[in-house]
Amino acid sequence: MNGQNSSSRTVPIDVVLVGGPDDLPDAARKRRAPGADQAIKVLHRGGYEHFQPDDREGDPDAGAPRVFRWTMRTRIAE
Repeated sequence: MNGQNSSSRTVPIDVVLVGGPDDLPDAARKRRAPGADQAIKVLHRGGYEHFQPDDREGDPDAGAPRVFRWTMRTRIAE
């Protein structure tokens, strides 16, 4: 036994990122994420765009990508 149980494993899913800067490339908006409940942080223009899962949209079990909505931007500390 490897010490992990099935509840601690994450299953990658397809997601779509909604909101945030208009110039965020489409390639960054459609991606695989490590899990359905983890926030996503995208490096963009010297900072990070933060996205949180939206429980109201998307159904990975039905083949639709899970929707993550933009929540904020943070700058990289220098």
